[in-house]
Amino acid sequence: MFTALLDTCVLVPSLQRDVLLECAAGGVYRPVWSAAILDELSYTLTRLLTDRGRSADEVSAYVTRLCRQMDQAFPDATITGWEHLLPTIVVPDPDDTHVVAAAVVAGAQLIVTSDQRGFTEGLPPGLCTQTPDEFLLDALDLTPPLVLGAVDAVAARTGRHGPARTTREILERLRAASTPAFAAAALDRLDEAL
Repeated sequence: MFTALLDTCVLVPSLQRDVLLECAAGGVYRPVWSAAILDELSYTLTRLLTDRGRSADEVSAYVTRLCRQMDQAFPDATITGWEHLLPTIVVPDPDDTHVVAAAVVAGAQLIVTSDQRGFTEGLPPGLCTQTPDEFLLDALDLTPPLVLGAVDAVAARTGRHGPARTTREILERLRAASTPAFAAAALDRLDEAL
């Protein structure tokens, strides 16, 4: 199965993360990350949610639950044993060497990241990057029923802690926020199905 490493920056926006992970759960691809990526995710979400006025206890519980759910849903996703590669990797942003190292050890073909500048050179042969928009658009082209089914599943889970949203509303939010080309193409496919 195609393996893609998910960088921290693509896991932070909750709706984008939900769609990416639901696609993985549906068999579109195999997701991987490292403990370092999960640590960055925890740190970033804690800072963002605290800045939005959530209590420390509430934020801690949310971040702990999220990481536990990711581990349970994808027990083989956390890649270990990549640290020895760090001295051999030279990318424009030295803080991104751990991402490349984990991708190499995982046998990933792709790093899904919004930070394209950090990976403009120095990637080993056979490894490339894509934005989440490019990645989801390619996945939609290759496996439309699985990807649209993933968005349906995300929509079906809404309403528990906020307003219920339809698949179309989920895609509209993605189009406005982070994955405009993917969302537009998915909306076109929905319209064609009517």
